Amino acid sequence: MSEYRIRSTGEVKTQGQIRSMHPNVSLPKVWNANVNETLGIDPVLASPKPEPSGDYKTVVRNGAEQDANGNWVQAWTEQNMFQEYSYDRYLDAEGNEVSNTDDANYDRTETVTVTVQSQIDNKVASDNTELEAAERAIRDELLKATDHYGLSDVTMSEAMTTYRQALRDVPQQEGFPQTITWPTKP
Repeated sequence: MSEYRIRSTGEVKTQGQIRSMHPNVSLPKVWNANVNETLGIDPVLASPKPEPSGDYKTVVRNGAEQDANGNWVQAWTEQNMFQEYSYDRYLDAEGNEVSNTDDANYDRTETVTVTVQSQIDNKVASDNTELEAAERAIRDELLKATDHYGLSDVTMSEAMTTYRQALRDVPQQEGFPQTITWPTKP
């Protein structure tokens, strides 16, 4: 998607947005330096998104900036992933949270502050839950691949029995799900 910087305002717009700003102007399919000059715009070149410098940081687009060659390129800025915030919680006489406040069916409000640390803790817990589910799915597939050894007309070797038990025990390993020592299939 082509982007352009409007010289007069510094805003970055797509080619479609700029076409919409000039509905009565017939513009060519391919824009060259003459079109850019006429419209008072500069092309914005793509630049790679940098990696965040630390945990719980994110990198987002932030307009355009000139590079050492004088070209306009995508600008990026790093920001914290989480910010502390507060909100009001509405409670009835028994202290239960009330969701519909339009009817004024609440007795009091309580300000709740959500800290950065609590947001980080929630993200870590959520990430761990997702990772645990993914690792259990891998374990389940490995077990499924050896199920045929457990059929009534097949004698399962002791090594295979040990391997399958070790797969079942993976979630009990210390460090699971971040650190896993997978058993070796016999």
